[in-house]
Amino acid sequence: MTTVNLFTVVQVLLLAVLASSATNNAYKSLPPTCQSDIYCHGPLIHTVQMASIFPDSKTFVDMKMKYSRNETLRRFSNMMKKTDNAPSRHEVEIFVNETFDPAGSEFVDYEPEDWIQKPAFLEKVLNPDLRQWGSQLNLLWKFLGRKMKDDVKVNPEKYSIIYVPHPVIVPGGRFREFYYWDSYWIIRGLLYSQMYSTARGMIHNFVTIVDQYGFIPNGGRIYYAMRSQPPLLAPMVKSYLDVTHDLQFLKDNIHTLEKEFEFWMMNRTTQIEKDGHTYTLARYNDQSRGPRPESYREDYSSAQSFRTEGEKEIYYGELKTAAESGWDFSSRWFVLNGTNKGNLTNLKGSSIIPVELNAIIYWNAKLLAEFNKELGMTDKQIKYTEIAEQWLEAVTKVLWHEEVGAWLDYDIINEKKRDYFYPTNISPLWTNCYDTDKKTYFISKIMKYLEKTNIDVNQAGVPTTLEHSGEQWDYPNAWPPLQYILIMSLDTTGDEWCREIAYEFAERWVRSNYKAYNETNAMYEKYDATVLGGHGGGGEYEVQLGFGWTNGVIIELLDKYGHKLTPEQQATAGSEPHTGASISASGFSSSSVSTITQLLTAILALLATFAAGCIG
Repeated sequence: MTTVNLFTVVQVLLLAVLASSATNNAYKSLPPTCQSDIYCHGPLIHTVQMASIFPDSKTFVDMKMKYSRNETLRRFSNMMKKTDNAPSRHEVEIFVNETFDPAGSEFVDYEPEDWIQKPAFLEKVLNPDLRQWGSQLNLLWKFLGRKMKDDVKVNPEKYSIIYVPHPVIVPGGRFREFYYWDSYWIIRGLLYSQMYSTARGMIHNFVTIVDQYGFIPNGGRIYYAMRSQPPLLAPMVKSYLDVTHDLQFLKDNIHTLEKEFEFWMMNRTTQIEKDGHTYTLARYNDQSRGPRPESYREDYSSAQSFRTEGEKEIYYGELKTAAESGWDFSSRWFVLNGTNKGNLTNLKGSSIIPVELNAIIYWNAKLLAEFNKELGMTDKQIKYTEIAEQWLEAVTKVLWHEEVGAWLDYDIINEKKRDYFYPTNISPLWTNCYDTDKKTYFISKIMKYLEKTNIDVNQAGVPTTLEHSGEQWDYPNAWPPLQYILIMSLDTTGDEWCREIAYEFAERWVRSNYKAYNETNAMYEKYDATVLGGHGGGGEYEVQLGFGWTNGVIIELLDKYGHKLTPEQQATAGSEPHTGASISASGFSSSSVSTITQLLTAILALLATFAAGCIG
């Protein structure tokens, strides 16, 4: 090897070491998930969470301190000294029980004052069984209502919950506080239930939080204070205004809507170079250090597969970025050799440009333009109209793929499209983030795309992805917000063919939810797309009951389609039972494909059994 070549090798190695060092040290400048050294970072939360005294890590960080922060830390220090910094699980459990009150101590019983027994949407539901079910769902708002104790406002440092002045409707189960994007469907459900005051109060809560934090955190806990969720505040306000025409509310709060939009513009956008042009698009991107407090043990343990602290912090950041998307977790955020394979250690969500986030950002800009026009603010109307136009161009140029017939997420690392099915691949139809003068073109492409995916073979809903990863935002799980986005994306086009397919997907979803409710007397956060009435699984925790956004979506579908929905397929005399509309105009039907799929599965199972018997 020549001296020059040796020098070059040394240079490359030195640069690699410096780059690695910079990466591993960059995390040190990041803030923790929140400032609390009880609930977010420090030796106390580490000791308690790693002792595994609760099956769910979220339980501890939802507990209230009985004493002041200083006294709590003093008691913790005493325990550590007595145990030579190695307390047993039992000793940690005693400390927690003596120093904290149970999770849920921040609430008082609350029944929404504006709840009514027979909201108007029930009159639209002609089938008596579905109407009775709708009435029971309306009743669930009373059980999901929460109001904070005055002590939360007086002594906020003793709680992890973020104080809000108005009562809230929570998702249910382990989710004892509000969640940002859940609340969009909850609020729409409340509006259909004519609970206008409760809906207004929840939106006003978000306004106060934006004023305090500059954005809306993932959920109503301080440990969510460094990440958000899909920005749906402006669409919430739009939903509220469409029903109430409360322009004074808009006038009082327009500046806050603009403030939240500015957060996303300043903190969650990046530049993408394509075909000689530079486009600005949004991504999810948590910028804090440390494990998620609500999943501390799980995150810390899984991070041990990484060698350096810097690598671990990058991993923690990707976990929180995926949580910001609402899809925690999914193969959608895996990047391994340019594919969506791998596991949680391959999370790279901060390097992916998601379709629906950018469709929602466009929607926000259009709504802010509309709101400012309504208020006579011409300059701001022009400003947000221009942003919307720029966003539409970027979404079209970077995310739309004519050869595929859909919008696709973009991989920043590998500079390529991610050609994998998600219901959100058609979400620009939902927010009108496309050239509506070319609607016929887009509809033709998208309907062919949906046909190719074979998603209509699933009898109980549309799966989140087609990947079998074991994560909860993957196959076969079907989630209410994604059913809604797919259904409304098709329906919003106004095209008769699209609307018929939208109805078919809505019908399957309603029937599956109804069957599950009849069998278990419960509404779930997620369902199994392959089993009528089956609830979902996978992920970090057991399937949760309640459930806020599930109820909201069903109530809206009952209002929209209740005049023709039935709880099961109806066969008329002398005819075959209805098998559902075909996505393809050429007669591609879900029932026939489903039957073939089931037959092939059975044959494969028999062959596998036979082979196993021969081998044995």
